[in-house]
Amino acid sequence: MSQKPEYQPGEFQWSFLLPQYWGIWIGIIFLMILAILPWCVQYRLATSLGRFSFKRLKSRRKTTLRNLEVCFPEWSQEQIYQNAEHVFIDQILGVFETLNAWYCPKWFKGRVEIEGLAHLQKAQAQGKGVLLLGTHSTLLDAGGYACAQYFDPDVVYRPQNNPLLDMLIYRCRATIYTHQIDHDDMRGLIRHLKNGRAIWYSPDQDFGLKQGVMAPFFGVPAATVTAHRRLLKMTKADAIPLYFYRDGDIRNPKYKILIEPVLQSFPSDDELADATLTNLIIERQLRIAPTQYMWFHRRFKTRPNGWNSIY
Repeated sequence: MSQKPEYQPGEFQWSFLLPQYWGIWIGIIFLMILAILPWCVQYRLATSLGRFSFKRLKSRRKTTLRNLEVCFPEWSQEQIYQNAEHVFIDQILGVFETLNAWYCPKWFKGRVEIEGLAHLQKAQAQGKGVLLLGTHSTLLDAGGYACAQYFDPDVVYRPQNNPLLDMLIYRCRATIYTHQIDHDDMRGLIRHLKNGRAIWYSPDQDFGLKQGVMAPFFGVPAATVTAHRRLLKMTKADAIPLYFYRDGDIRNPKYKILIEPVLQSFPSDDELADATLTNLIIERQLRIAPTQYMWFHRRFKTRPNGWNSIY
């Protein structure tokens, strides 16, 4: 009995030329055309598509509104609605920005600024690996491209279900990241950290309590992953908060990268204290540009025993 061949990430398969994949190829060509459009056109398209998505994707809209209500109780209902709509606009803008990073990177020339690079350089000069604690930003790979102008980042990724899409995205990302590490490849992740690599890692989603603990996030109990603590302990790597965001006039945007100092005495012996600190770092980052975060994820899906569902 023959075994199914194993393909390496990013490897072309002749089966991708079959008719079942023609629609994806056409879509990719269309996206490449969008990438060469002037920013003013991309911005107008993103605004229209973002507002359309906000109206049509009712479940995602409901989740976004609820998340903002819980995390920003100081906002009025009008502010919550306006910012929720802007989350969708920023997400579509992020798609265009990612396309620019993949197919038209010269657009970013002169638009990227960085603060705190010395913190990362010092850690790596000491031969340490660095886990860059960040968020699921709407900038997507545009943020990774911005970082790559100053240092050599790796990224943890989740493979796409469609093999053709997975190959195409992997190849596009290969122009940005030196190594792409499957989220299930713990050995690879450990190896790269021990080799002194800087890896972008986002511990900001709800994966239940099998992989984490309940810790406050914007003052609300949230399931918080703790895998990064184990990685840091095993590899003796440093943890450094990283944040990137779009800034300034949206018609002529700049992109800023903020690298904070190495977290001292992290991880500690207190799992809950470490999870609380991680969430506090993410909160502080998100307050800089609140709508440039994927609030349509159900961040508070897991609830403490006896608590009502937020959604």
